[in-house]
Amino acid sequence: MILIRRADAVQTPAVPGVVLRPPAVEDAIPLGKLYFEAYDAGVAAATEQEALEDIELTFAGEYGVLAPNLSRLAWEDETLVGALLVVERAPWPDTPDCAFIIELFTARSHRRRGIARFLLACCAATTVALRVDDGNVPALELYRDLGFRDG
Repeated sequence: MILIRRADAVQTPAVPGVVLRPPAVEDAIPLGKLYFEAYDAGVAAATEQEALEDIELTFAGEYGVLAPNLSRLAWEDETLVGALLVVERAPWPDTPDCAFIIELFTARSHRRRGIARFLLACCAATTVALRVDDGNVPALELYRDLGFRDG
């Protein structure tokens, strides 16, 4: 299911102790490790190495040109605890012609603290879309609460 949020961005409070910044190529290893840890094995990647390779492909533009001005990494002290990866436009034919969220994930140890909400609220795209499984009720509730609608 594709959801879209138009310019009416939602304000949300910052998460205490969490700092957001754009991703850089130097973040690929901690980002790949978090990507693997954030999902059950086989959901995003079968192995940590596969997750690292997928993140490298993300930086290489395999899933669209990464938009560092829209993407954010969430750090608590020196630990990466969340990521929002946005491309300028997704390469898949069924996606709208706008910025597209290719990944949003948080560390298991940091879930239910508002980090994903904070990351999404800080995405300054005029229009942004994402894909979500229609059975993922918690994610759908979050996205709809932040202004995403059926695309």
